[in-house]
Amino acid sequence: MIKHPAEPFRIKSVEPIRLIDPLARKQAMKAAGHNVFLIKAEDVYIDFLTDSGTGAMSQSQWAAIMEGDESYAGARSYYKLKEAMDGIFGFEFFVPTHQGRAAENILASLLVKPGQSIPSNMHFDTTEGNIRARGGRPVNLVIDDAFDPSNRNPFKGNMDLVKLKDFIEKTGVENIPFGAITITNNAGGGQPVSMQNIRQVSELYHSYNIPFFIDSCRYAENSYFIKQRDPGYENKTTLEIAREIFSYADGAWMSAKKDAIVNIGGFLSVRDAELHQRICNELILREGFPTYGGLAGRDLAAMAVGLWEGLDEDYLSYRIGQTAYIGESLLAAGIPIIEPCGGHAIYIDAGKMLPHIPQAEYPGIALSGAMYLEGGIRACEIGSVMFAYADPDTGKVVNPKLELVRMAIPRRMYTQSHFDYVVDVLKEINEKKSGLRGYKITYQAPLMRHFTARFEPLGVDKKSPHEKVMETKKKTL
Repeated sequence: MIKHPAEPFRIKSVEPIRLIDPLARKQAMKAAGHNVFLIKAEDVYIDFLTDSGTGAMSQSQWAAIMEGDESYAGARSYYKLKEAMDGIFGFEFFVPTHQGRAAENILASLLVKPGQSIPSNMHFDTTEGNIRARGGRPVNLVIDDAFDPSNRNPFKGNMDLVKLKDFIEKTGVENIPFGAITITNNAGGGQPVSMQNIRQVSELYHSYNIPFFIDSCRYAENSYFIKQRDPGYENKTTLEIAREIFSYADGAWMSAKKDAIVNIGGFLSVRDAELHQRICNELILREGFPTYGGLAGRDLAAMAVGLWEGLDEDYLSYRIGQTAYIGESLLAAGIPIIEPCGGHAIYIDAGKMLPHIPQAEYPGIALSGAMYLEGGIRACEIGSVMFAYADPDTGKVVNPKLELVRMAIPRRMYTQSHFDYVVDVLKEINEKKSGLRGYKITYQAPLMRHFTARFEPLGVDKKSPHEKVMETKKKTL
């Protein structure tokens, strides 16, 4: 029997949710152009669209909010955050930002020039978008095991060191302003990166004098996976593991809406004083003064508490056990997912589940649409809509290797009965999946199109009942 972990907390406040009827869901989907991003949240029953900023804050975080200092410069809340930043990450300099993509925007605007390339294990959507917006080229060099959904390699987020070295040699150091790695690897199934791989990636970048940055949105979950799976780290605390991870880097950015368990916030950290000054100059133009960076003092205070809470091992055991519960339940029901289960989400292999829908017709959109129509569940396509791009040299469209649907689990929010409901809905979809059809895009933005794209289902008769009656009359005349 698959066991759900006991929550290491009691529920103190609740928010009502409702499942609207099937006709209302169909109307909501049509009004949204069949894009679940555009559905009203109040029309969603179980919301797995993202784990970013959607979790439940603790009593300590809410208490910190009440003590937030709203001074424009040098607020007390900033220095509380600085204590957490120094204690966990250890970089000499940092600035707060309103979220992770703001940090990415600042870094890309300062360092990326047209035609330059930024390697990583796998960039996520906002990172790719900010690099491409500056004319740069995001390059993914994750190990091949990442593209084998059933492969249970415990560290499928690892960078392929041979690929990285070859890429640097062929591209030229002068064309690589910085290198990165994402922990955990969101685009590849929420899979962790081992400590050895982080250290070796750092050594390789530094051997070429390439600055090394970590996209650290889910650094705490990655630290816990290292504790559980990496030999020699079983007796280390997650804090000790996190400190070692960041000791290998020249900088890091984070959307604190993930592992700091806040509704808004992020940061950009560096060791280089000159780069920090340039970051501050850019921050003042676009975000705010360096001691608030686009955030209210209360948000800084909540983030200072959340960074520590995100490293709590009782919480992390529950968090990762909860994800495993829903993942193993889906596998038992014959629904293909990325294995082993990651930290923050379950990734359904939509391409394998819906083999009759070709990649050009977006099986991930078909599955995420069915999840909403069948059960009011909102989940995110991670496939050709999100990650296809035109090769800058050839103009040819390059599609990702996997067509996935991500169910990102908000922190400390849903219970076992919610997960059991989701599994039951997916079982029903799986039983009648042959009736699902693909989609075509009717509108798309030039960058990060998945947020605002609109779709139209294929193979659907769009004629009105009146038009059908008139056609029948004509045929009988």
